[in-house]
Amino acid sequence: MRVQLFFTVAPHAFSEGVTRFLRRLGAPVIPWEQAVRGEFDLALAAGWEHIDQVRAPLVLLSHGAGQIKVQRVWRGRPGQERPPGMLSRDNLTRDGRVIPAAVALAHRDDLATLARNCPEGVPVATVVGDPVYDRLVASVPHREEYRAALGLRTGQELVLVCSTWGPGASFSALDELLPRLLSELPRRRYRVAVLTHPNIWAGHGWRQVHAWLADYRRRGVALVPPEADWRALVAAANWVVGDHGSVTSYATVTPAPILLARYPHRRVHHASPAAALARIAPALVTARPLETQLRYAAEEYRRAEYEAVAARLSSEPGRFNQRVRALVYGLLGIGRPAYPVPPEPVPAPAPLDRWTADARGEAA
Repeated sequence: MRVQLFFTVAPHAFSEGVTRFLRRLGAPVIPWEQAVRGEFDLALAAGWEHIDQVRAPLVLLSHGAGQIKVQRVWRGRPGQERPPGMLSRDNLTRDGRVIPAAVALAHRDDLATLARNCPEGVPVATVVGDPVYDRLVASVPHREEYRAALGLRTGQELVLVCSTWGPGASFSALDELLPRLLSELPRRRYRVAVLTHPNIWAGHGWRQVHAWLADYRRRGVALVPPEADWRALVAAANWVVGDHGSVTSYATVTPAPILLARYPHRRVHHASPAAALARIAPALVTARPLETQLRYAAEEYRRAEYEAVAARLSSEPGRFNQRVRALVYGLLGIGRPAYPVPPEPVPAPAPLDRWTADARGEAA
């Protein structure tokens, strides 16, 4: 009751749908122009664009599985390391001044990357862990409950196809991959779900994404909308077919073998969990049957190797709630509540059939 929370949406090329989503949650949304005119006790951001306009001490948080993608527009010298966006001087400073009051990192290794690329940001950096990692760890024991909620029958296996956004994402290969999944995998034994980055929906539009994938939805592929909680599907999956995106890396927390449909080496930071995963996960090929490749991935699956990648997601496993709460209440200048906040399992998902389509192409 001591803290009032407001939301705002900064100008961004992929912000379509954010305000609508927040309003469905019942969140109070302030227009950006009004938000930057007001003064607040604290601001939280998971992106760095326009943060210099906010009139409040600001906490910058990660918004993915480690620092994966290297900065696209960069003014470094030839031969220098191209940093991930959150850990670069270009995005953390304005006119030589560090903008955030705190940079909240998931892993202590990120501190070394920050020190190389923006040493002036190190004094405000703190390692808090990763909330998605913590909640997935808490959710995996409920795997069978999630599978039942999805409508999977006994013995039926879920193939989860994941895509990040931008060049090199597996979304560009769906028109090759989905027909093969539908024609080569027996429907009675396998269900296929597609999970795509919200930027794909915002960039192309809801109608266009549904139109592109309408035929596959009519044939039983579940197209998971961006507002759905994807973590339960990852916890329930038998296989994950992904790329260099965060969801694929987070899947290392679960017992699902992973195959990489796309992996653009030059766009991935060498010290990221995604880079470590690419060294152990089999790469999907076109010349072999898909079911054979799924079985190969299962046979070659070594839990210890995947656990080593998962360990790079957070160096404070199970402690994100505790550490970020201490950080936030400390910046607010008030004491934190006197009770623990352990990570909770994510809610059960909707049935897969809700995200397929009937013969008319409408949502089932």
